[in-house]
Amino acid sequence: MRADAVGFELAVLLTGGALAGLLHLGGLPLAEALLLVLTAYLLRHLYLLWRLARFIRRQHRLAPPFPFGLWGELYRAVGRYQQRSRKNRKRHLRFQRRFREAANSVPDALVVLSKSQRIEWANPAAAALLGVHWPAHEGRLLTDVCAQNGLGDYLDAGDYARPLEVAADHDQSIMMSVRVAPFGERKRQRLVVGRDITKVFHLNMIRRDFVANASHELRTPLTVIAGFVENLASSALTPEIHRRPLSLMENQTNRMRTIIEDLLTLSRLELEDTASNLEPVNIPQEIEQVVADARTLSAGDHAIALDLDRDLMLIGNQSELRSAISNLVFNAVKHTAAGSKVRVLWHDEPGGPVFQVADDGPGIAPEHIPRITERFYRVDKARSRASGGTGLGLAIVKHVLSHHDALLSIASDPGQGTTFTCRFPQESRLRRHDQLPQAPALRSG
Repeated sequence: MRADAVGFELAVLLTGGALAGLLHLGGLPLAEALLLVLTAYLLRHLYLLWRLARFIRRQHRLAPPFPFGLWGELYRAVGRYQQRSRKNRKRHLRFQRRFREAANSVPDALVVLSKSQRIEWANPAAAALLGVHWPAHEGRLLTDVCAQNGLGDYLDAGDYARPLEVAADHDQSIMMSVRVAPFGERKRQRLVVGRDITKVFHLNMIRRDFVANASHELRTPLTVIAGFVENLASSALTPEIHRRPLSLMENQTNRMRTIIEDLLTLSRLELEDTASNLEPVNIPQEIEQVVADARTLSAGDHAIALDLDRDLMLIGNQSELRSAISNLVFNAVKHTAAGSKVRVLWHDEPGGPVFQVADDGPGIAPEHIPRITERFYRVDKARSRASGGTGLGLAIVKHVLSHHDALLSIASDPGQGTTFTCRFPQESRLRRHDQLPQAPALRSG
């Protein structure tokens, strides 16, 4: 087509030249004849250019017939571009309509915020959960429309790893879980997702209250039973044939007492969002005391090595941190065979203090690691019962670390051992000779 267009342009020029020659023969000077031809040629180009510009400016559709020559090629190219643009625009409109229909059918509240945290769009569920009505509230600050306690600080903090659980401002009977996802240019826009967790929240409260009350009520009669069993087992009047059953009863009673104590500890941790009674904790000293108890438990069957930064302390709750440390160290002893090596590490890193317990035991299969911190979850149920485990230790560790804004990571390969790593935030770090800072405010989970 381009060759044909060029040939057509050459034919026009030759025709113009022939016409100029005829005009010259008719008495018109050659220069004026050529000027007349060139003028007509340029006027044609200017007209076609003006016409194309008008079509584009008025967004008119270019349709045949098209001019001959190069301008025809240009008109066809613009027409094809317009056709593709129309198809893309229709496709985008269909996608936008389907996306909005899908978003409107989602039961969760969805609110799109601009860079300045102003409402750009919201689905119908946002009206019921957050009190945000679109388009009535378009352009307003979310915190002005939705005055939930802590929402503004949560948006400004920029740390959205954990959801914010709050009661709805317009209906205190509704409990919501609010999550924020940055998106758009440089992740400066925000998508706020609010979910109604009222039923789950109440079920969790009922479960926690039941476990706490049941454990508390069981502790007193179990203590009485344990006392009588212990007296009977140690009494000289007890026949020898009854000593073995009494010894088994005493062991099982002590195991039940341990389970109840762990349940009470876990219930207490779940009732609070953050650690209370924050104070400087001498972590190296706590580790040494726990390791001494672990060596007694092991009866010398395990080699426990310590690598401690003795000047590194931590701001936190002393009893909770000791519980987490003891559970990790005791697990390494209970769930590894005699002759295994256990390494306990406490040191400082740029990101914050790190506590680590590593063993060379049987390890954990990958499919168990995501669930290993669930209460009563056991990798090997028979082995756990034989070692006296309650299945609550790692659940307690997870809640203690959550109270202290710390993270638990588990690395394990079957047959190669397991490593539990606890990473604490920088603001909880304290050196032994440093001036005591003000206790940091740990965020709610």
